[in-house]
Amino acid sequence: MSIKSPLLFRGTKNDRYLYGLFDSGANLSAIRKELVEHIDILIPLPEPIRLATANSLDFRIANYKFVCQFFLNDVPLSDEFLVLEDLSEEVIIGAATMQKWRMKLDFEHDTVSVDSKVAKLQIVHLK
Repeated sequence: MSIKSPLLFRGTKNDRYLYGLFDSGANLSAIRKELVEHIDILIPLPEPIRLATANSLDFRIANYKFVCQFFLNDVPLSDEFLVLEDLSEEVIIGAATMQKWRMKLDFEHDTVSVDSKVAKLQIVHLK
């Protein structure tokens, strides 16, 4: 199951709103290459990563990653996205990103939420 929601991506070149598909069936997050080039620089991967799609006979190759700050409902988040040439969506938010930021998908209301407290740096004193 999936939900689409607007996200603001902040980069060194530009800020840009993109629609993110929150896909609980995808492990990793990905973004379309042509969009990243307007927002920030592409970071080459040490070696290409081959990704399977929902169609088990179809694969995509990622040669770059994109590390960025993005906003969901005005909450600042950050993560790493694999950059793909022919991604069907502008952005796919995968399970690893959703778990990292404890995002909640509400399929009944077609919304995504994140607790703003999750985005705060937590300082722990060690004994």
